[in-house]
Amino acid sequence: MAEALTTPDAAAFATRRLRRLRRTPALRRLVAEARLGVDDLVAPLFVREGTKEPTPIASMPGEVQHTVDSVVLEAKRLVSLGLPGLILFGVPARRDAQGSGAWNPEGVVQVALRAVRDAVGDELVLMADLCLDEYTDHGHCGVLSPSGEVLNDQTLELYQRIALAQAEAGADVVAPSGMMDGQVGAIRAALDGAGHDQIAILAYAAKYASALYGPFRDAVDVTIAGGGDRRGYQQDPRNGREALAEIALDLREGADMIMVKPAMTSLDVLAAARSRVDVPLAAYHVSGEFAMVKAAAAAGWIDGPAVALEQLTVLKRAGADFVLTYFAAEVAEALGG
Repeated sequence: MAEALTTPDAAAFATRRLRRLRRTPALRRLVAEARLGVDDLVAPLFVREGTKEPTPIASMPGEVQHTVDSVVLEAKRLVSLGLPGLILFGVPARRDAQGSGAWNPEGVVQVALRAVRDAVGDELVLMADLCLDEYTDHGHCGVLSPSGEVLNDQTLELYQRIALAQAEAGADVVAPSGMMDGQVGAIRAALDGAGHDQIAILAYAAKYASALYGPFRDAVDVTIAGGGDRRGYQQDPRNGREALAEIALDLREGADMIMVKPAMTSLDVLAAARSRVDVPLAAYHVSGEFAMVKAAAAAGWIDGPAVALEQLTVLKRAGADFVLTYFAAEVAEALGG
């Protein structure tokens, strides 16, 4: 005779079964803790000076170096998808030791900002990356001493010039990414002193010296002279508490919003920042994170769109209010934007 089945002992089997609320798609939607929407996405775009056609970026499938005309068309498409904002990065035709194209009123980002503003008005938040690396002939984020050291304080004056040029060209938000000490305070003082007190600052406050930026450097045609790196001013990936100190300093200097970068390898920092600050918090899902998903999907190893959606949702779960991502338009389409 078969042995009778018995029910588990009540003391050993919880009466609360968490699987009950996972049973159907509708139940899972109803109780979801983190939700990703089109309003959470910002699209990074590259605009190249002196080119007549958009140029594909080999290491970032689907992304291009835009012309001014094509970046305007892309901005209009982002509006149609319901995206709230974009951030512009420039690829100049000429570079010099100071990176003067970054603050030239006719520099590529300033020209693009004016064109996009004319085309879409206030339907998009226009952000501009504020740095020198795309514009210097040595590839660093600041001016150099004769021995090749990045000079922090001398660089701040140039950041002030860039901020004013971007504000005057129509940026709603300037986003200093150079990781110079005091950069937010210097930029805030320059903006306020010139009557641009309504221009917001999105501070790259916790920006790590990451190996995940390679495709971005392809996108902006940047090579660091002499095979150097930026570890002397970007954060060491081994440090977490330091990131929180950087965030606190940037807020004290007047940052309106804070960014953590790279996104997926900084989830601990993102969550810790969320628990400590009440300003809008951004995560930058960077070029290498994008490229890895695209490459694995192209090889048939993963479901690329599903992984992209999962990663961006996890960033929301960790505490991000919005995400800068090269998946922005693709995910907006998937979400019904």
